[in-house]
Amino acid sequence: MAEAKAGGFLAEDSVKSFRTEERRVIFASSLGTVFEWYDFYLYAVLAPFFAVLFFPPGNQTAALLSAFAAYAAGFLVRPFGALVFGRIGDLVGRKYTFLVTILFMGASTFLVGLLPTFASVGWLAPILMVTLRLVQGLALGGEYGGAATYVAEHAPNDRRGYDTSWIQTTATLGLFLALLMIYLCRSNMDAKAFAEWGWRIPFWLSLVLLIFSVYIRLKLHESPIFQQMKSEGKGSKQPLTDSFLKYPNNKYVLLALLGATAGQGVVWYTGQFYALFFLTITLKLDYVSAYTLIGVSLLIGTPFFIVFGWLSDRIGRLKIIMAGCLIAAVTYFPLFQGLTHYVNPALETFSAKTPITVAANSGDCQFHLFVGPWSKFSDCDRVKDFLTKQGLSFKSVSAEAGKVTTTIGDQKIEGWDQAKLAATLKAAGAPPSADKSKMNWFMAELILFIMVIYVTMVYGPIAAFLVELFPTEIRYTSMSLPYHIGNGWFGGMLPLTATAMVAATGDIYYGLWYPIVVAVMTLIVGSIYLRETRTRDIRTYQHQAT
Repeated sequence: MAEAKAGGFLAEDSVKSFRTEERRVIFASSLGTVFEWYDFYLYAVLAPFFAVLFFPPGNQTAALLSAFAAYAAGFLVRPFGALVFGRIGDLVGRKYTFLVTILFMGASTFLVGLLPTFASVGWLAPILMVTLRLVQGLALGGEYGGAATYVAEHAPNDRRGYDTSWIQTTATLGLFLALLMIYLCRSNMDAKAFAEWGWRIPFWLSLVLLIFSVYIRLKLHESPIFQQMKSEGKGSKQPLTDSFLKYPNNKYVLLALLGATAGQGVVWYTGQFYALFFLTITLKLDYVSAYTLIGVSLLIGTPFFIVFGWLSDRIGRLKIIMAGCLIAAVTYFPLFQGLTHYVNPALETFSAKTPITVAANSGDCQFHLFVGPWSKFSDCDRVKDFLTKQGLSFKSVSAEAGKVTTTIGDQKIEGWDQAKLAATLKAAGAPPSADKSKMNWFMAELILFIMVIYVTMVYGPIAAFLVELFPTEIRYTSMSLPYHIGNGWFGGMLPLTATAMVAATGDIYYGLWYPIVVAVMTLIVGSIYLRETRTRDIRTYQHQAT
């Protein structure tokens, strides 16, 4: 009896010890990842502001597109970080790798706070800034896969969705932290001081966060599944080759991208970043109100990452992700039209009663995606740029080459004449900004919250799904690449691509076709070719050639 009791106590102590270690792993991994996302998203939130600081004055949309291109550069390089650090993680270990990634991220973010502006050093400023963005992207390309794999390999089979969903909260919490710090800086100093030096403070803070994160992560132990694999001599000696050049592993990498992470990426960035830019750039809402609306939606919505992670342990990961893509694709147009209606009803009314057309030869109007010193802007481009910056939709009609005519109501403006365009719009009653006294705050917040729920549906279960899709010896490498192409390329390119699509077509909602098409593609591929993974034992799972 005494032995039975002792055995019972030992078993109970063992369970308690396991739970304590499980919680410590989740906390340390998640906290460090929150700080990494904070570092990465500081620039994203300030991208419209950086357009003035780091790019030449003149064409506002061109400068904004340049800022978004620099923002996108960090995303474009993330898959290369996934290759570099994923390989190290599968060869050397999970813990060591995400210690290195957080050092790179923290240092490059701190250095952004020391950068000179375009006014002081010219084109060297954006070159330096893009370089640091590339370093950030490389670091983040290795961070997420390491953190998600590390937590998943510590989690029990029946709690893997729940445990990894804490990692999924980190991106949103990092964005919330970035919004909070920028808000505190901007609200406690005048606009001139913030423009001159105050914007640097949130970047400098990353040094403190870096020190704290490294201290926490140094106390972690290596993943037990990885240790067992290494002790048995079963590790891959060439994880890149095994992941991407050997069948059926390479098939699952492609399916993970097209059937899961691409749609997840665009839903995520639409619900968080594009919504923020739509509020501030298109609907002309002041930054304090926009940050507050987005921040509250993130705060209320973040627990649902855990809810959907937990739910995925019970009903499966894939069906939740597919449902999120489907609902988002069906509802984005009415949701964004609802934002216009509730945030800036005067803009909606003006657009409905005042038709605007731009008559120009199609050869004179260019689609500007990547903007730089090589870019040339015609009068047509400048007119469309100006109207887009006012948050106004317009119709393009054909005209003879070399001429552009803008019609606002019954008034015509020949050529590019910004002063006359502005005066005509003012006389016609175009609202210069959103009138907060006319806003329906509750409905605006509800719409933003709904879009965050979509984010939690597609993102909450994705880490567990990707971990379970690949065997241990190539897991870090194989899951990192499709994740970062899906989020870094499909998702990260969204603000840039959608903004360019709006400017080219004259429809403030046209950019939504980008996330809708990608989400539908993911829904089709994922539903047909992927299978549920929640019951797999990740310690023994291997792909079978078919």
